[in-house]
Amino acid sequence: MRTLSPENSLLLAIDFQPRLMAVIEDAAAVVAHAKRLRAAASLLGVPTLFTEQYAKGLGVTVEDLAPMEDAFQKMTFDACGSTGFLDRLGAGKDLVVTGCEAHICVLQTVLSLLEGGRRVFVVRDAIGSRRAESKETAIRRMERHGAEIVTAEMVVFEWLRTAEHPRFREAAALIK
Repeated sequence: MRTLSPENSLLLAIDFQPRLMAVIEDAAAVVAHAKRLRAAASLLGVPTLFTEQYAKGLGVTVEDLAPMEDAFQKMTFDACGSTGFLDRLGAGKDLVVTGCEAHICVLQTVLSLLEGGRRVFVVRDAIGSRRAESKETAIRRMERHGAEIVTAEMVVFEWLRTAEHPRFREAAALIK
């Protein structure tokens, strides 16, 4: 299986919203890893798509991650069930997935993406749930169905591929 490349990746950030983040276990670390990935994606030309679940009730994306473009608004837990979502992903892109909650919106979206034949990389340290057992159970289920489980650092260094990359120092500095 091939590694990730910035040319063929899309970073998907699912529902990093204030009312959700307030109850997520270790939320600060989850957001910090997602923020590093977002910065690396920006640095390396990887497009990013944010989703927001019922923004009227849960709020818009947290300030630390505020998207540069409008977030995709949804009411379905599985983003794939919302009209227009799949069109925003780009044909054939590998999907690097972050977000909350791991066992609800992340899980349902990932399972649908896998069913649709997409390559999905779930970033273990950039997803969260209210309880650790919910997150771990979701990770096992996604992996069992074909998702690759990775960390933010793994993604950044796969995108770089070499220490000779012209943006290596900048990207590596995001991890430290």
